[in-house]
Amino acid sequence: MVKQFTVFLASPRGFCAGVERAIETVKLCLRRYGKPVYVLHEIVHNKHVISELAALGAVFVEHLGDVPQGGVCIFSAHGVSRSIEQKAGELGLRTIDATCPLVTSVHGMAEKYHAMGYDVVIVGHHKHPEVEGTAGRVADRVHIVADEQEAEAVEVADVQKVAYVTQTTLNSNDIIGIVTILKNRFTDIKGPGSNICFATQNRQDAVKQLAEKSDLLFVVGSKNSSNSNRLREVAALCGVEAHLIDDFQDIDPTWILGKKRIGITAGASAPERLVDGVSLWLQGYGTVKVIEMAGIKEKIHFKPAILSY
Repeated sequence: MVKQFTVFLASPRGFCAGVERAIETVKLCLRRYGKPVYVLHEIVHNKHVISELAALGAVFVEHLGDVPQGGVCIFSAHGVSRSIEQKAGELGLRTIDATCPLVTSVHGMAEKYHAMGYDVVIVGHHKHPEVEGTAGRVADRVHIVADEQEAEAVEVADVQKVAYVTQTTLNSNDIIGIVTILKNRFTDIKGPGSNICFATQNRQDAVKQLAEKSDLLFVVGSKNSSNSNRLREVAALCGVEAHLIDDFQDIDPTWILGKKRIGITAGASAPERLVDGVSLWLQGYGTVKVIEMAGIKEKIHFKPAILSY
């Protein structure tokens, strides 16, 4: 008997406006300035995107010193510190800032509060480039808090002058407990409630809807993608078996045994062709009926970045 699968596709899924802008910025620079152009760190966290851009002539580096003097250097969508910007200028690099505009707005909040004399608490993951970039926008009085234990322990100069911002790619459930503790400890704390970007929230909400239909869920995205990891966590919290995969080659065929309804979504840095690849892979094990879920249609688009020097 032929196996039959119903595949539900989350909506929205895949590329967000900030990722589209960052990728288009690299491609535009390659057309305008020729290759190579240099990118500080991964432009977005997806190994397929990185490979494709590298094939076009982008060179990804971890240190500004790896960029030749006068070279075009693009800052990734995650943002960078002020010291990185200053060093790039000292090295004579032509810089292009592909930081997601929503991350830039978080930078602005941190800088504003710091200028007003506040200690700034960043709710986010240690060593994530977005968090490190935000922390590096100010010179001092900045603290990174990743969990409730750290929220209980963080020390500030003045308990009446504390503000917070959050990483844009978190799960809202991660933030609630931490912010509650901060508000209990520092009753005058200033903050936005959450800086989780609209695309991150939309994709998490779509996964919750997907989980109601599915008995197995695939999140297409790279392992170092924060928003993709959060999507898998949301699905798991809904009680659905969920796996984070770079592409169909990561799938263990035993996962689909006894499964009939399979949900697929993709992190904000994952190309749609990888979702298509998973559906095609399933066709090797039976017939597949694909159903696109109803969801929010995102209409926001950002223009590519331009030379800042």
